[in-house]
Amino acid sequence: MAASSSTSCSLLLLLVATTIYAMSLPCTCAANAGSSRHLTAGFIRVKLNESQFVVQKPYNVPLQQRYEQRDGVRRMWVFATDKPISSTHPGGARTEIKVNKIYSSGVWQFEGDMYVPSGTSGASVMQIFGAATHATTLMLHVYDGRLTYYHDLTKVVADRVYNRWIRLNVVHDVAAGNVTVFVDGERRLSAPGQGGKEHYFKFGVYKQSHNHPSHRMESRWKNVAIYTKL
Repeated sequence: MAASSSTSCSLLLLLVATTIYAMSLPCTCAANAGSSRHLTAGFIRVKLNESQFVVQKPYNVPLQQRYEQRDGVRRMWVFATDKPISSTHPGGARTEIKVNKIYSSGVWQFEGDMYVPSGTSGASVMQIFGAATHATTLMLHVYDGRLTYYHDLTKVVADRVYNRWIRLNVVHDVAAGNVTVFVDGERRLSAPGQGGKEHYFKFGVYKQSHNHPSHRMESRWKNVAIYTKL
């Protein structure tokens, strides 16, 4: 009887130890849930050189006071009171990167990892420039930790975006006239295209006039890539 009790106790201890070990392992299913590899399948990655990442910043301050690139991360910030990118430019304060790869047809995809520090609000962080009747086909704004379609607070693309890295994929089908936004591999928005003859992608921070923009705005980016289907 004592031997049987000892065996049962040993089996119980083994089961507990196995359970604890299993719980300590990383959950690969959760990691794969946010993967965006399937989104770029069938696309061709566009070769870009550093000169095609054109920084646009307030014209009256040195670049290093609004932009930093370190360890693969591009950090951009701007103040609500900053000047535009030139003394004659009608737009508002911004520190953005224009990806100087213009397209007018085909299917194009922007991919990048984005980090927005808490406190940033009232800023566009990504856009597709070019449209038939106004400036852009798409703008993604941040308001109080929410990523939205333009300044429409009812169209939330992602919530709780502060202080964490998120993977952003944006697909623009020019011929079909639509734009699809994915966050961490999940489709979060489908929107109509806006026409226009030429387009390019931009990312960074660009002050908006809606919903009380913060005094300081910042976003950080890494692993930015452009893909296409022609």
